[in-house]
Amino acid sequence: MQGLNQFLSFSCKAFLEAKTLSVVLCGPLSDYSTKQIIGSKITAVITQDNTSYKPKSDGTIISNLYEKVAIKVPGKNLNIAPGTVIEVINPVGTVYGEFRNQLSITAEDVKVAQPAKA
Repeated sequence: MQGLNQFLSFSCKAFLEAKTLSVVLCGPLSDYSTKQIIGSKITAVITQDNTSYKPKSDGTIISNLYEKVAIKVPGKNLNIAPGTVIEVINPVGTVYGEFRNQLSITAEDVKVAQPAKA
């Protein structure tokens, strides 16, 4: 069968709900074709994952703790220090990849939940 992935949905808000994201890097987001700066790209790491996942079929417990997440924020020029804990505003996520194990997140904005510690 073809086109099945067009009917799969992913709730980025639900996925991020029980997670804490800490900024690793914040820089410009550029358009792939024109190379023009169109917003900000934040690389964050999941520093807390309290999501209740179903175990794998072999009983292995699932966690995304310390996984990196890239968040694209078009139209915003952000400057967020590494170590800052953020909340993602109106995220939209797309799952992709051969094994459906990659995540692309675009957001309206991000909010500082806890400033970086000095």
